[in-house]
Amino acid sequence: MSGLGFSQTTLPSGVPTTLLLPALAAPPSVASSKSNSVDILPDAPGEPTEHRVAARTTDHPAGLVSRNLRRGLEDQKQLYLAALKPKNLKWDALFLAATGGLLAVDRQASRQIGIGDLGVSHGIALACLLGTSAAAGGTWLYGIKSGNRHADETGELTLETLANTFLIYTPMQFIAGRERPDEGTGNGRFWVHRSFNTSFPAGHPMFTWAMATVVAHEYPRTWVKLAMYGAAASVSVTRFTGRNHFASDIWVGSALGYLIGTHIFHARCAPELSEACPPREKEPE
Repeated sequence: MSGLGFSQTTLPSGVPTTLLLPALAAPPSVASSKSNSVDILPDAPGEPTEHRVAARTTDHPAGLVSRNLRRGLEDQKQLYLAALKPKNLKWDALFLAATGGLLAVDRQASRQIGIGDLGVSHGIALACLLGTSAAAGGTWLYGIKSGNRHADETGELTLETLANTFLIYTPMQFIAGRERPDEGTGNGRFWVHRSFNTSFPAGHPMFTWAMATVVAHEYPRTWVKLAMYGAAASVSVTRFTGRNHFASDIWVGSALGYLIGTHIFHARCAPELSEACPPREKEPE
């Protein structure tokens, strides 16, 4: 897979949205027999809920670190191998075709953006990123303080998703080394920079979509989806109108963030906590 441009700012940490937390942390009022989520990687290995709970309460620090390291390596393995699965090849082709089409028009599209309202776009993108971070982080704090397992899982899976997103985003940044729209000749040349925080893939959209996807899957209510995906989409749009990234950068970053968040949720969620979590197959005795 290819990635898209990332913002020149570092990832901030949260904004007060505590008014959302009581509603988010409350268990869904109506259980659904079918998942509302997109089953991107249905074959991803899950960890039995009882094992997860036991590890959380009985592991020593060294054992906890070792378990999380193994879990992270397994996540990375599954994420990188997902594109090679035969059932995903048609989606790979569509993804690459869309990326190629956007690359062909990147320069012309970017030059249509004026420079008068860049500050507004930057402000909106930052506010939406901070708001999404605050919603996820605040939900986790609520879960820790109140003992709400669903809110606790939401925070933990969001953190796990961000870690996996970072491990994919970082090498793509160094490999692509792409110029931003306002750098050099404005043509978005690749392999120019040999540093972190370049244009490809777009980091603000990638990390925002990753967080938003986990929260929207954990609480699959219409208003939660609108809030989370609306914030993520706003970041994607305003990073383009703010001339921080080319369109192809944003497309790749947004898509990867969504796919990573979806995979981590399906692989690690507890079916008894979220109605969107697929049932786990029982291990043979």
